[in-house]
Amino acid sequence: MRATSDAISTQNATSGSGGADGVLGAAAAFWLLTALIGQWLFFYYIASFYGPAMASGNYEAWSVLSTMGAKGYVEGDTAGNMTFGAHALAAGIIAFGGALQLVPQIRARAPVFHRWNGRLFLLTVVGLSLTGFYLVWGRGSPPDSLGEMSTTLNGVLILAFAGLAGRYAMARRITIHRRWAMRLYLVSNAQWFLRIGVFAWFVGNMALGREVSMSDPFFSIWAFSCYLVPIAVLELYLRARDRGGPIARTAVASLLVLLTLLMGLGIFAFFMFSQKILSGAPLSLG
Repeated sequence: MRATSDAISTQNATSGSGGADGVLGAAAAFWLLTALIGQWLFFYYIASFYGPAMASGNYEAWSVLSTMGAKGYVEGDTAGNMTFGAHALAAGIIAFGGALQLVPQIRARAPVFHRWNGRLFLLTVVGLSLTGFYLVWGRGSPPDSLGEMSTTLNGVLILAFAGLAGRYAMARRITIHRRWAMRLYLVSNAQWFLRIGVFAWFVGNMALGREVSMSDPFFSIWAFSCYLVPIAVLELYLRARDRGGPIARTAVASLLVLLTLLMGLGIFAFFMFSQKILSGAPLSLG
């Protein structure tokens, strides 16, 4: 699968709009570098936290997640605990393998690896979606929160985008395939975007001296926006890259830089918090 490398393409640097194209390409490359760092740090956290427990069967180690409102370990629910662990590890595979799909040098110099990695990515996101449905609808009571509804919608979008990306790949309509693969990559990483967005919100508000409450409307909004906003930004980027004039391309480039800075803030904050989880230190957002 020649997936999401077009998302950071800098091909327009030599086209008619000149400097605006170069600015847009540089902004996209800045996003790529930041995303690569964040995704691989996320993979490290997932492998370190969920991997040993899955290998040893010590699912109780995940009980610390309950302090953050997450339903990880449930006593006596072996099937549910295993599914939860598989779901988390799938997110790690998506983070690591998906990030590799973003690197244009890999597509150019190792096309066979790129295609097989894309196929693995496609299978993994389908598994992620199906296990997510089970955790929401089959593990205990039916969903009754916006977060669970958001997970359901996210899973539906993953399956739909995966089907479209695979369909156009098999039809050899590569340009259309790449666009759907980019959208698939973004919705498949919703849990990563959710975390870095939440931690960027916390850090930003603390820097402003504002106390954050879990009842803030932001958290309900971000439950859906964590994958809808990246999709919207991608559409703006594609339209600016393909049909936008210098003003539009400069504006989208500026937006990308701003969002990437916020993304970097969230990546750093979540990485520091994840180290507390791995070390067993008391958890706090302060």
